[in-house]
Amino acid sequence: MIHENGGNAGSDGSEHVLLVEDDDGLRLLVTRLLREAGYRVTGCRSAIEFWRLLPAGGVDLVLLDVMLPGASGLDLLRALRARSTVPVIMVSARNEEADRVLGLELGADDYVAKPFGRPELLARVRAVLRRASMAPSSPSSPVSEVLSFSGWRLDMRSRSLVDPEGAAVDLSGAEYDLLLVFLEHPGRVLGREMILELSRARLGSPTDRSVDTLVSRLRRKLEPPEGLPPVIKTVRGAGYMLASKVERA
Repeated sequence: MIHENGGNAGSDGSEHVLLVEDDDGLRLLVTRLLREAGYRVTGCRSAIEFWRLLPAGGVDLVLLDVMLPGASGLDLLRALRARSTVPVIMVSARNEEADRVLGLELGADDYVAKPFGRPELLARVRAVLRRASMAPSSPSSPVSEVLSFSGWRLDMRSRSLVDPEGAAVDLSGAEYDLLLVFLEHPGRVLGREMILELSRARLGSPTDRSVDTLVSRLRRKLEPPEGLPPVIKTVRGAGYMLASKVERA
């Protein structure tokens, strides 16, 4: 069950949350909570219903339970990430490091364990939606600010990453936030605690593997051609460092 222990939250009413939860009582409770906070919510109980609902309209966030009938939430996340970068918050009754690590590996933006309180859930929903809403709202937006490093280009207004060959590379919200942390601190060794403090991704405790998993996922996307040094270096016993010069356009 969810703990409803106070806290008020607001939304501009435009965000649409697709809730995937097979427990009817919990689904109704979370739906009511989110609607009271100003969000539009569509609920479903399985992967089959999810795929039927997804094309029906714009979805700003998926709140996805790990344990579902038939295909699991992790299976659903894997299939979703093959076609979409819509933000996803995983929900699980098992607050285990392995679940968080696997969810991050598959592209989740955040993770919340049951039972969770109303303030925590709403804070995580707001944080993920805030990260996803930082793209420009119209073509008349000011000229994009671009960060260049090792042949890569990150447009901070459109949140778009382009590799040295000119190909676009998709980033989840957590990956984007992590990359910004490194780009804002080039040549500086960052430990887990510092990464957690500087980024807005809520990855759990700095003592578990969640931070390492996210860094590993980002490094794979930034993997250089064979023979060239990595963009993000591991500093044994200390943390990670962006080993590139960063230029602003």
